[in-house]
Amino acid sequence: MWTSPLPLVLALAAASPALAGVKEVWWNITYVQNVNPDGLFDRRAIGVNGTWPPPPIEISTNDSLLVHATNSLTSPTSLHHHGMFFNSTPWYDGAVGVTECGIPPGATYDYVVPINSSGQWGTYWVHAHASGQYVDGLRAPVVIHPPKEVHQYDEEFTIVLSDWYHAEHAPLLKKFISISNPGGAEPVPDSALIYFSQNGTYLPPISGSSPAPVTSAVGFNENATLPFQPGKTYRLRIVNTSAFSAFFFYIDGHDMRIIEADGTDVEEYPIDLLTITVAQRYSVLVTARNDTSANWAIHANFDTDMFDKIPDGLQPNITSFITYAPDAPNTDLGFIDAYHDVPDLDLVPVVVEAMPTAQRTVELEVLFDTMQDGTNRAMFNQITYNTPIVPPVLSALTLGENSTAQVAYGDTSFVLDHLQVFDIVLKNGDAGKHPFHLHGHKMQLVGRSQDYTSDDPTLNPPIVEGQLNPMRRDTVQVPSMNSVTLRVVADNPGTWLFHCHIEWHLQAGLAVTFIEAPIELNDRAQHVLGPPAELVNQCAALGIPTSGNAAGHASITDLSGLPVGPFQQNNGWHAKGIWAMFGCVLTATLGMISVVWYALGGELTEEEMEHEARESHAKKLKRGKFFGLIKKKED
Repeated sequence: MWTSPLPLVLALAAASPALAGVKEVWWNITYVQNVNPDGLFDRRAIGVNGTWPPPPIEISTNDSLLVHATNSLTSPTSLHHHGMFFNSTPWYDGAVGVTECGIPPGATYDYVVPINSSGQWGTYWVHAHASGQYVDGLRAPVVIHPPKEVHQYDEEFTIVLSDWYHAEHAPLLKKFISISNPGGAEPVPDSALIYFSQNGTYLPPISGSSPAPVTSAVGFNENATLPFQPGKTYRLRIVNTSAFSAFFFYIDGHDMRIIEADGTDVEEYPIDLLTITVAQRYSVLVTARNDTSANWAIHANFDTDMFDKIPDGLQPNITSFITYAPDAPNTDLGFIDAYHDVPDLDLVPVVVEAMPTAQRTVELEVLFDTMQDGTNRAMFNQITYNTPIVPPVLSALTLGENSTAQVAYGDTSFVLDHLQVFDIVLKNGDAGKHPFHLHGHKMQLVGRSQDYTSDDPTLNPPIVEGQLNPMRRDTVQVPSMNSVTLRVVADNPGTWLFHCHIEWHLQAGLAVTFIEAPIELNDRAQHVLGPPAELVNQCAALGIPTSGNAAGHASITDLSGLPVGPFQQNNGWHAKGIWAMFGCVLTATLGMISVVWYALGGELTEEEMEHEARESHAKKLKRGKFFGLIKKKED
C-alpha cells in the first residue's frame, strides 16, 4: 500500500495526455531573523530557503507540482495547498493531526499536488497547517493557469493581503487560551500588509524607498506599487493570507468586475468594494485610465469590527498606489460611504453545475464559551475539537471493515458514504464573523439566513431546491446569527477537515472532520495510489501511533486516552442553590406576611404563617414560575 512519491507523480503524468511536465520546487523551511515588512519592528519569521516572504508559485494546469519540503525548524511542520482537491490522495493535504503527523525537524516530506488531474485552475495559496506557523509567516500565493482563460485581459498581478504580528504565535496563543482571558479576546495584529507579485516573482519596492534590509527585495504597503499602462485591462488576483483579519479592498478612480472567487470562474460582476475574509480569493478585472496625469490609491482596510479593541498604535487602513507615471501626484480619495459584503450567492459560475438533491444534513452551530478550566473555547454543537491521537487518515486505512464506524473517530467526526450528497447547515451563534473552509472540496452556496432563529421567511428563507447553477467556493464567511447552507458531493475519498480559518479559533477548537468513503479510500490505496512510506515513518519518529481508532486502539468503541474537553461550565441552578434561594425567599415572605398581618391586627401563629408560605411556594413550583429560575425536568 505504501508508495514513493516520484512514481506517483509519473503515474499522474501518464494519466494526462496533455502533460507539459512536472514542476519541482525545493523548500527548506527555515527561521529568518530580523524580518520587518511594516518597517516598525524586527522579528523572527518562518520563511523558505532563508528568505521571507516564501516565494510565490505559478504553474500550468498541464503540470503536476512536486514540493520537496525540508523542515529546518525546531518543531514539526507541514504545507497545505489551500483549495486543492488531492483527489483520493488526502495524505498530501497537509493538515497535521488529520492527514499526516507533521514533518519532524530535519526530515523531508514530498508533497504531490496533482494539478494536471484535478481539473482546477485559478487563484490559491499555500500555508503551514501546524501549530500556527502560518501566523509566523509560512504562507505564499499559488496561481494555476489554464491553456486559455475564460476572461480576456492584457496583464495580471497577484495582490497579497495579510495581517502581521510583532510577537510570535506561541506566546500569543498562550495568552489567548488562558484563564486571564475568559472572554476570548483574540490577539489583535500590529500591522496590515499589502504586497504584489507577477510571473512568480514579488514586485520590488518603489525607487527611493528605504525598506528594512532582510525584506528589501519586496515592496510593502506605501513602498509598493502596481505599474499600469493607459488603456490596458488588468486581472488582479487578491488573496487574503491573514491569521485573523478580514479586509475591505477598493481602488480609487477605477471600476472593478469580479471574474473569479476561490478558483471558480464567474460571469463578470461589477462591484465597488471587495470584502475579503481570511483565506478567500477574488480576481477582478480593472481597465486602466487613458491618462497619466495622476496615480491612484489602492486601499486595504482592516475590518476592525472583528477586534475587541483597536490598539493606539495600529494603522488599520493601508494604501499602496497604481502608478501611471513616477512623477505624477498620488490621488487618495479616502474612505467610501459604507462597507458591504460581496453578495456571493449572486455570483454565477461559468462552468454550470446544477444543484443535486441532498441525502443527508449535518447541522453545525458555532458557539464560544468560558469552560470549566476557565479558558474560552470554540465549539461546534457544544463540543470543542481536540486533535485525535491517530490521524483519521491512518485510522481509515487500518480499521478495515470497521473504518465506516463513526464512533471510531470520536465525537467531532462524521462518516460519509461515497458520492453521498449532504448539506452543511452552518449556524453562527457567536457575536463575530467567521470564515469556514472545507478541505478537498468546493461547496455550493445554496442559501443564506440573516437570523437562523427566526420564523420570518424574509430573515430565514427556506432552501430553494433545483437551483440550476449555484455559486461554488471553498471558503465562506458567516456573520453573527446568520447561517449558510452548503451543498457538497462526497466524491473525494479521504479525511477532510472543516474549520474556521481564523487560526486562533481553529486552535480554540472550532473544527470537525469528515471521513469520506473510507472503503473506497482503502481500495484505491491498495490498487491505484497508496500513501508514501514517509507518512508512517514520520509519525513513528514523532512517537505517534499509526493504526487503530482515534485513540490508537483496535476496538472501534474503546476511546480511552483520547483527549476530550474542556467542557462548558454548568451555570444552572443546582440543588444547594435552589434551596438557598428558597430559604431567602421563604424568610422574606414570612417577614412580609408578619408585617401585613400585625398591621391589620391579625394574630397568626408562626406555624400558620410558615404553612401559608410553603403552600404559596409549592404553587409557584407547580407552575414553573419561581422567579423563572427553576426549569421543568424535561428542560
